[in-house]
Amino acid sequence: MRRLPHRRATVGAALVSTAAFLAVGIQSIPANAQPAAPHPSPVRTGGLESKLTPAQHTALLKSAQQKTTATARTIGLGAKEKLVVRDVVKDNDGTVHTRYERTYAGLPVLGGDLVVHTPPASLAAGTVSTTFNNKHTITVPTVTAAYSKSAAQTKALKTAKALDARQPTADSARKVIWAGSGTPRLAWESVIGGFQDDGTPSRLHVVTDATTGKELYRYQAVQTGTGNTQYSGTVTLNTTLSGSTYQLYDTTRGGHKTYNLNNGTSGTGTLMTDSDDVWGTGAGSNTQTAGADAAYGAQMTWDFYKNTFGRSGIKNDGVAAYSRVHYSSSYVNAFWDDSCFCMTYGDGSGGTHALTSLDVAGHEMSHGVTSNTAGLNYTGESGGLNEA
Repeated sequence: MRRLPHRRATVGAALVSTAAFLAVGIQSIPANAQPAAPHPSPVRTGGLESKLTPAQHTALLKSAQQKTTATARTIGLGAKEKLVVRDVVKDNDGTVHTRYERTYAGLPVLGGDLVVHTPPASLAAGTVSTTFNNKHTITVPTVTAAYSKSAAQTKALKTAKALDARQPTADSARKVIWAGSGTPRLAWESVIGGFQDDGTPSRLHVVTDATTGKELYRYQAVQTGTGNTQYSGTVTLNTTLSGSTYQLYDTTRGGHKTYNLNNGTSGTGTLMTDSDDVWGTGAGSNTQTAGADAAYGAQMTWDFYKNTFGRSGIKNDGVAAYSRVHYSSSYVNAFWDDSCFCMTYGDGSGGTHALTSLDVAGHEMSHGVTSNTAGLNYTGESGGLNEA
């Protein structure tokens, strides 16, 4: 979903994502081209993802973790490089896809992630293949920074202010290896908090060369979307009775809760409650209406991933995120934020058209699924795929 237009400093097209590099080829179609013939055979179901139980998924992760040293050697990584297992997916035919992040001399490598594809044991002649984010063997002259951590944070703060950030704060910084483009380099990754120019929370990541102080890359980690509908008609919501009060708390879907920020911009807010278990009136002027739509959106998104892909929640761990409504005042947006593992909705320019429609809810929470699986950064080509 597209964002509303805001003032933003542009990021050079040469910058590439630290998370995933996928190319899309565009082919011209002759004017006299004939329709494609029907596919000669059904879809190969063996290539579809197998629905693993939590125990099966844990077993695959453990197995991959025990083999990281051998795997690193097999795919030709250097002596100072190690692999960290991020996730494992198995196809119906037994093929296992293991996603790894990479470290160099103990430092995280941004742009060094990769996926190893292992055929089933029944295919003895099958070839193990690897999809690299960046095929460079990582080597840097030193892991001692000439440009200080504090200087990198100060520079990152200036970058945020140039983007019209509000109340920017230097939340954290860590030493990394930048391998997203060009020659791998020692760098600092600073995270700037505060708010973006439209009031959306900020998690601006700025990567700075630890030798020269040059900015190498930046991206905004809070992922947003827009819409202007908020109603799904009369729906059934799963709630919880606590004493004589009902809570907008769905224990059947990982414990999803819906909170009212009451125009605040931080914290969890107040859990939404009601005396008769009838939520909202269908009018945006009613405080509960946005909460009912948000709860329904979370409910439907959970069910979609569960019924379609066998996925239990955004992290596939059976634990729900939570939702916050009535964010800020007249905020015309909605966003997913990994740092709170939560979904947040504004009330729109007039304060009575909350951005809580099903397409917004499903879209934004899918950013969370993307983040916890492929890890696509929200910029460049990977940002386009993430937004799609």
